Amino acid sequence: MSTFRVTRSRHRGGNLFRRFLMACSLASLALIGGTPSIVSASQAEHIILIVLEGIKSSSIQGGATPTLAQLAQDGVVTWSAQSITPPLTVSAMASLLTGLQVDKHRVTAEWETYDFARAFMRSPTVFDYMDLAGGKDTGVFLMDERLYQLVRPEIYVDSQVCGYTKPQCTPETASVYIRDFLEKVASEKGYGFRLFGVPNLLLVHLPTAAKVGQKYGWDSAKYSAALTSIDTAVNQLIQTYKELEVLDKTMVIVTGLHSGPIHTPSENGTKASAGSTTSELDATIPWIAWGANIKKNHPIAQSVSLLDTGATIMYALGLKTHTEWDSHVIGEIFQAAPERRTTDNEELQKLH
Repeated sequence: MSTFRVTRSRHRGGNLFRRFLMACSLASLALIGGTPSIVSASQAEHIILIVLEGIKSSSIQGGATPTLAQLAQDGVVTWSAQSITPPLTVSAMASLLTGLQVDKHRVTAEWETYDFARAFMRSPTVFDYMDLAGGKDTGVFLMDERLYQLVRPEIYVDSQVCGYTKPQCTPETASVYIRDFLEKVASEKGYGFRLFGVPNLLLVHLPTAAKVGQKYGWDSAKYSAALTSIDTAVNQLIQTYKELEVLDKTMVIVTGLHSGPIHTPSENGTKASAGSTTSELDATIPWIAWGANIKKNHPIAQSVSLLDTGATIMYALGLKTHTEWDSHVIGEIFQAAPERRTTDNEELQKLH
């Protein structure tokens, strides 16, 4: 594990920088809007999994996040996917990664408080299944130190954490760092990272909306600014993959661990307040997919759970795993059934 390395010269003048990035995001929506001609029906070789916290489907639909809205419009979407109940951050992320309910992975409410002495989560994750079934690797960028113990250090996972204890860690700095990381691992030198190319899966955790909403209020100007910051970071990630010339082979998934409070202050007629408790958080989340081999302009008809994300990633990459997880493929989103690319290693595991 390492922490994001922030270059100061890139992050002076926060407000001015944020306005500049928002302008770039809006200007480059033409790129995303034109992606049906860029993204082919070919099978995905890379997947970007963007995990949000504290963003309701109505915020995306209402125009607060134009990049995310464009991905939903041009790809596939359900606005009524379900997280776990209650949608505790660490437990929900564990369910996303393992494809298991809490009673199976055992990452309970106690994990919401970080304990240095606690061991890593024991249940295997989608990262492990990807390596076992096809030798695929993963890059992980987490903005919450509590999630560190969900990702065991392995040679096929490069994990970076930069969270609440570092105020300089923002979606903007994360997108800059990820760009630098991807450029380096895709180079011949490698620069000491564990990966040697654009990862097959890139997980990017962006919880800033929840953090700001809980501290300053869900109807505050700072919360609106956080939505803009996240949307700009997503746009920059897509731009980076385009510059690396792998966007036509990339699938993007956007989902959440929770969607903020069940009722915002404006909805229930009360004044904006900070510090909503986790029990009040909404387990209904968006689930969006866009890119390689994904249907266009398609509302998802089947019911979708946060747990289904792992199996869908495996299926998109053509990998098959023989596990007893509770994750199911969201099969209707694909233009064509992916070609199977499971290795002999996984087939041998079946026999033992």
